[in-house]
Amino acid sequence: MLKALLLLIAAQLTGTALQSAAHLALPGPVIGLFLLALALAARPAWRSPGLDQVSGGLLRHMGLLFVPAGVGLIDHLDLLRAETLPLLGGLVGSTLLSLVATALILEWHGRLRVRLPGGPHAHVAR
Repeated sequence: MLKALLLLIAAQLTGTALQSAAHLALPGPVIGLFLLALALAARPAWRSPGLDQVSGGLLRHMGLLFVPAGVGLIDHLDLLRAETLPLLGGLVGSTLLSLVATALILEWHGRLRVRLPGGPHAHVAR
């Protein structure tokens, strides 16, 4: 289990180092998680029951990780009140943009599947 925890920390530190060195807009831990996913896909043998156990424990207690963010929101309520309209506009706009992008991708994917030899159900084993 210690090995698994060290692997997760190493992935996070690697992502943070890359983010800092390349001045990327993504947070370092997200980059590290992506790199870890790529490494585990390339080398499935690196996945262990310890890694499943550690990551499962972190996911079970993920709610605790949102406490600092909630405290920060409460601490900045006056700023949130002052910027309510821009925040709502960004929230609604990004939601609509995500819905439209998802619909377009699904439409494109559906058309692509129909054009494949054998039709949309050609990949189903019989």
